Amino acid sequence: MNLFHSNELNCQIHPNFLVTIKELIHIYFDRAHLTDRLQELPRQFEQPQPRKWARIDWQSINCALIIGIEPQLFLAIIQGAIDTEAPIRDYAHTSRQYLDPIQPLMAKFVGGSVDELGKSRPGIWELEERRHAPALVAIYQQLSGNKIQPNPKSARGYQPTNCVDNDLYRHGLARIATEYGAACLYLWLMGHTTGTLRQVLAEMLCDEINHLIKFWGFGIWLYPYPRGARFIYGCQQLLTRQSSGGNLFKTYQQMMSTLHWQQWTLRQRWQLVVTFYLVMQQLLSWHHRLTPTALEQIFGESPNRSIRTK
Repeated sequence: MNLFHSNELNCQIHPNFLVTIKELIHIYFDRAHLTDRLQELPRQFEQPQPRKWARIDWQSINCALIIGIEPQLFLAIIQGAIDTEAPIRDYAHTSRQYLDPIQPLMAKFVGGSVDELGKSRPGIWELEERRHAPALVAIYQQLSGNKIQPNPKSARGYQPTNCVDNDLYRHGLARIATEYGAACLYLWLMGHTTGTLRQVLAEMLCDEINHLIKFWGFGIWLYPYPRGARFIYGCQQLLTRQSSGGNLFKTYQQMMSTLHWQQWTLRQRWQLVVTFYLVMQQLLSWHHRLTPTALEQIFGESPNRSIRTK
């Protein structure tokens, strides 16, 4: 399903930001669509195929398409997003190292493969994600008239402990948090844009949602838990521990610093916080449909029924 070919894509910009963002969430986080993205994953294991973007008229992007944000702040946010998106190869390589010992098929989907000579072939996740930084660079150049070189932030490397299962579990939660953060940011930016500028952001949003849902659903299947207890416990680990994925608050603090949060108005900050809340509300509504039976119909029986995080 390509949401771009839906007339709903061009939903009206309302003076009330909440109305706009709720309409966008209704379109892009439709629960049936999220389930479809998850059900696609086994097919991607067998016949990997990157999601195609619609044709984009880059020359039509201009500052008149920005709504409710000063162009200079918008450019600063885009620059921060470029630096965050740029080290995709490093992200992919790290995820592959965590996944390889436990789920080789998912490792290949995310981080590709490496042959005997050390030559790497990118996975679908990397192929889809690595088009984001160039798209953001094109937006920046079209809006400002200036070329920009990415200044990639350093990616957290592979940090194994003596338990590969727990390492992967915490890394998976961190990856989900990253995809969720990116999706919320692009959705918020869509609420402040229109026309071709919104179109490009929508393509990146669709990629982030696609990956978020695949990681989320696959993780729940791989690590079953009683009534959500394990998921909650894992989130607590991310909030309090520094190993294998770091501290979640610190991660988001760094992300917002990169996006020049200190220059945002209180209204803009509130809008982003509300966006995070409304998106999570929709995700949790979908999450409750992921029963063990439904997940087994997609992936088969989980190999880790008896595993518990320590």
